[in-house]
Amino acid sequence: MIWLVPLLVLLYLTFTRRWRCKNEPPLDPGLIPWLGHALEFGKDVPRFINRMKLKHGNIFTVRVAGRYVTWLLDPHSYDAVIDDPDSLDFACYAQVLMERIFNLQLPPQQPAKAKAMMKGYFLGTSMSTLNSTMGRHLETLLRTETLQNQRNWKKEGLFNLSYSLLFRAGYLTLFGGEQNNNSTDPCRVYEEFKKFDGVLCKLARGTLGAEERETAQSVRRRLWELLAPAGLTENSGSSRWLYAYRQLLQEDGVDEETQRKALLMQLWATQGNVGPAAFWLLGYMLTNPEALMAVKQELGQISRTENSGTPLVQRSENTPVFDSVLEETLRLTAAPFITREVVQDKILCMADGQEYLIRKGDRVCLFPFISPQMDPDIYQEPQKFKYDRFLNGDGSVKKDFYKGGKRLKYCTMPWGAGTNGCVGKSFAINTIRKFVYILLTNYDLELCDPNAQMPEIDVSRYGFGMLQPERDVFIQYRPKETH
Repeated sequence: MIWLVPLLVLLYLTFTRRWRCKNEPPLDPGLIPWLGHALEFGKDVPRFINRMKLKHGNIFTVRVAGRYVTWLLDPHSYDAVIDDPDSLDFACYAQVLMERIFNLQLPPQQPAKAKAMMKGYFLGTSMSTLNSTMGRHLETLLRTETLQNQRNWKKEGLFNLSYSLLFRAGYLTLFGGEQNNNSTDPCRVYEEFKKFDGVLCKLARGTLGAEERETAQSVRRRLWELLAPAGLTENSGSSRWLYAYRQLLQEDGVDEETQRKALLMQLWATQGNVGPAAFWLLGYMLTNPEALMAVKQELGQISRTENSGTPLVQRSENTPVFDSVLEETLRLTAAPFITREVVQDKILCMADGQEYLIRKGDRVCLFPFISPQMDPDIYQEPQKFKYDRFLNGDGSVKKDFYKGGKRLKYCTMPWGAGTNGCVGKSFAINTIRKFVYILLTNYDLELCDPNAQMPEIDVSRYGFGMLQPERDVFIQYRPKETH
């Protein structure tokens, strides 16, 4: 009996341990059976990935909670993953996340059909209507925030202001509409959504405690109820895309309960990142006076060319300084994983000519936050915010960046890439630009503490779109005097 436990451990390691085969990437399974590197990975993703990169190079396979994941960190080789839907499947892993986060199962063909449908609303002529409606809601909500004390400073956390305003305006634009027939208060939806967003990463990783699991289930149920009336009829007050999305779900035989779950998924997809992105952008500008002045001057020139109303709604403006600030902000704070399931053995051809065998059943993951976005070989002082990093000396947009003497196809990847890139990219950029324009041209805005610094990043958010701060930055604002 004394030898039984060691014998069982030996047998377990013998039959479960994986060995690196010829032409496979470097394998680092970790010391803990099954878990592998899960604890270190969950604690601080960039630190772990950078340690593995220093140890193994630009491609390696690690074990994380029973799964073997191959990390590819050479941006010149990313197309080998992005452009191979036959061997590397996006839908499988997306379905895993849908089930974990939203308790949602959809017909296999449904997400692709929905994405194709949405392109007509978020990339076509309908987008100008969405932009106009979104701008109108932002202006109304901001006026409401300062209505009672028009000339008094209002103090608030910048993250809360950005997230709350953009979420409510987005909800009214895409889910509530002008008529708001569903009578759902956007503030109530936002409060429930924030609770849900707080447990989203743990839902995705399956690491919720018992109490957190109960919270997640109750919050999801409340959100399903609040979203239930949205998009049911053409005149429900929702935007046209939501009604079309509901119709598509019904055509695929999706029942009412599952439709509500799908609406929550769309709510997070459309509203979960734009508020945090606006927070980082405004925060970096407020803590970098030179950047703030440059953007104000550019937006001021646009304002002076307008005879009435506010620009940036019906038409696209040439704003290279703002675009550089936004691109730099996203470089520093957008950190999604690009993940694929390996559905058949694949020979992955690297840009340097090396070839590696990737096993069926594994996952392949790109982490653009590490490379290219924070790569010192591409960006000088990558940890530092430089508002003009994406501008040439003559003020034009800088598009060419290099690694190893070769021009990069992807110098940042906040919106994903290829066929699975973000459909709502243009709408999101227009929304952030409009929000910043309204604040800087119609309001006095400043830090409560002139010496305030940007907060640290919440390390639990790596892998799920825009990062969020560990603490808020407090600002004060008031409407500008009109003459």
